Amino acid sequence: MFRTLYIALLLLLATNLHAGGIEKLKQFIGATRAGQANFSQVVLDQNGQRMQSASGFMQFMRPGKFRWAYAQPYEQLIVGDGRKFWLYDVDLNQVTVRSLDAALGSSPAALLSGNNEIERSFVLSERGSQNGLDWLEALPRSSDSSFRRIRMAFDGQANLAVMELLDLFGNTTVLRFSALKRNPPLTPGLFKFEPPVGADVLSE
Repeated sequence: MFRTLYIALLLLLATNLHAGGIEKLKQFIGATRAGQANFSQVVLDQNGQRMQSASGFMQFMRPGKFRWAYAQPYEQLIVGDGRKFWLYDVDLNQVTVRSLDAALGSSPAALLSGNNEIERSFVLSERGSQNGLDWLEALPRSSDSSFRRIRMAFDGQANLAVMELLDLFGNTTVLRFSALKRNPPLTPGLFKFEPPVGADVLSE
């Protein structure tokens, strides 16, 4: 009897101490003022067929600063400097610039590089555990979002492992992160962008 009670108490304590996906997202954002990681990206159509794949390296610093450098299959750089959003296509030698607020909205970059008030922009719900990862779903409150929903998974150390983004056309972008470092010594200059000489600059 006492052994059964002891096991029940252990299970109860373990359940109370286990943090779900929402709690881990809040832990991650609350304790991570900056971060960097390798990423791989796959875009799937409505039938789950692969349409595109890419990989690169991302860095961010709160609030509103980020740098996503795509290396494969072609070079592309996305930079948020806190005020503006810059997209540089190396092959085309073309730069697109727009207001950061307009570019982010209810986007994954807003989740990672925004402030801690996540639930002002998203409705969060738990999606359980799978393969050692805790999942949550984030539904944008704004109708202007480019995504129907965003799902995120965190490991046992509350490190972001996966993001899945369902867009308005039914396509899903899957981002997987590796070699994640939290609060590395990033310099502000990483998040500044000057269009290369001779590049076409398009403002939106």
